[in-house]
Amino acid sequence: MAAKTMQDLLIEELRDIYHAEKQITKALPKLAKAAHSDQLRQAFEMHLEQTKGQVERLEQVFEELDTRSRGKHCEAMEGLINEAREILEMGLAPEVQDAALIAAAQKVEHYEIASYGTVHAYATACGLTKVAQLLEQTLNEEKETDQKLNSLAINDVNKKAMQASGKKAA
Repeated sequence: MAAKTMQDLLIEELRDIYHAEKQITKALPKLAKAAHSDQLRQAFEMHLEQTKGQVERLEQVFEELDTRSRGKHCEAMEGLINEAREILEMGLAPEVQDAALIAAAQKVEHYEIASYGTVHAYATACGLTKVAQLLEQTLNEEKETDQKLNSLAINDVNKKAMQASGKKAA
């Protein structure tokens, strides 16, 4: 469907992020299982539950827009998830793998932050207040998750990865 209006563009972008979120719900259990750190595993499991709620919220958005909730293949997320899978095949020390998994997860979060920021701006421009509020809620959750991952990396995982590499963390 060619985007003709801002609302058409909004719907196209929503379908992309909807498919991206569905991909994430399939990938997160594998990442959680691969995590060596209990804190990282818990973060992935927590984000899985949060993502399921975000999918439901997107379905509410589609309902508000009186359009069918269906995804449009998100190649960007597919690529990011493939990068995360490659990490699992690298043969890294468990602590180093955790650091790499956080980096992969943050790439996913940054894509989501960009996507939700965009659809929030589109919904706002279209005067769709309720849709904008729902999208802003998810945008804030994605930013919080990114901050939590960053904190976990800096305060724990990266230090352990450095120790496993025989180096002292800075």
